[in-house]
Amino acid sequence: MRAIANPEASIEEFLRSSSQLGLRLEREEAPLSRFYEAAAAVKEAEERGAVLLFRVKEYSYEFIANLMSSRRVLYRSLGAARDKEAYEKLAEAEKRRGVLDYVDDFGDYFEAIDGGLKALPALRFFEKDGGMYITSSIFVACRGRTCNASIHRIMVREDYAAVRVVPRHLYALLRQSGGSMPVAVVIGVDPRVLLASALSPPLGVFELEIAARLVGGSLKVCQTPLYGLPVPCGASMVVEATLGPERAPEGPFTDLLGLYDTVRNEPVLHVQRVYINKKVKPLIHVILPGGLEHMLLMGFPREAAIYSAVARAVPRVHKVRLTQAGGMWLHAVVSISKSHDGDGKTAGMAALSAHPSLKHVVVVDEDIDPDKPGEVEWAIATRLQADRGLVVIPAARGSTLDPSARDGLTTKLLVDATAPLGEREKYIRPRIPSSRF
Repeated sequence: MRAIANPEASIEEFLRSSSQLGLRLEREEAPLSRFYEAAAAVKEAEERGAVLLFRVKEYSYEFIANLMSSRRVLYRSLGAARDKEAYEKLAEAEKRRGVLDYVDDFGDYFEAIDGGLKALPALRFFEKDGGMYITSSIFVACRGRTCNASIHRIMVREDYAAVRVVPRHLYALLRQSGGSMPVAVVIGVDPRVLLASALSPPLGVFELEIAARLVGGSLKVCQTPLYGLPVPCGASMVVEATLGPERAPEGPFTDLLGLYDTVRNEPVLHVQRVYINKKVKPLIHVILPGGLEHMLLMGFPREAAIYSAVARAVPRVHKVRLTQAGGMWLHAVVSISKSHDGDGKTAGMAALSAHPSLKHVVVVDEDIDPDKPGEVEWAIATRLQADRGLVVIPAARGSTLDPSARDGLTTKLLVDATAPLGEREKYIRPRIPSSRF
């Protein structure tokens, strides 16, 4: 299976392969309110497994949601048939990045629109949200020859916009720049660009080059007029702005765990110009906070990292799952084949190391399917002895999303629910042989 080629990285082109990707498109005919009504329609479409196209009363452009809310769509977009192949595609894209094909004239693709903050396509999702939110925004920032692309939510209020900047690469570049720097905000692209932007390669590796490999080997890039920042030419919307140095309250916001994230003082986004694409159909991508697409885009790159780390640590890893109930962030189940009774704990430690936000990991044998919670619970019930199978790691750095953590510290748990090698006969699962009748 080949990956879908889309060198401009537009959503419009991505949708042309909807039949190959297995996308089921639905259209909401009546314009929706940006206050909760659009969010409710997106959630209902997610439950039906549908991609939703819709309009919002307060804006002139069209919106789209649930673009990549299943593994099937993600894997087909990468040209992969199974887990291992998809993980390897992601790792290969990071190692052998694609080519950025720079286009001479930004104006060939984009035109400026009026409105400033009011032009930003923000929706109100949940009742206690701190404001309107943009959830699919990629921030491109460069300092010297070092460029970074990463996903950050934007809270939009009447008088300001604030951006949640976690302590990763954009945070580091912002500090190196004295607390303020130019940024380009990219909204509405091929979801594989979002997937690449959710990775955490070393600072200095430009995520758009990884995206270029994922979308077929090359990515057409336009440079913004004010700051010369590289953005995908097929983006639906581009915003040129400065980030900081002022800070303002951001949040609450519903995050991966289906809980409200805390209120923090975050950098203010000062909007200079807003551009809309005039060459491809602009579609504003909405990611439902705490929804399946949110989990998959953020969690899958971490799942791939866990797979790679465990595969280096034990003879064979069969499947890795960051679980939906754990927001594809805090909980993992890993199935392995053991050659030594210590392999279960070795695999669990490798998983915790590969994804620092991971809180609990359960390691099971190859006959247990991590996609079936009942089988995992059965393995814990029958194969775990707590005195020899549990590893508790107190006061470890955890996820800021974990509401039970204290001062950024959490207690991590490794559950080795694998059967002892010398006693495997006791753990054979009964099977009814297939009949010839």
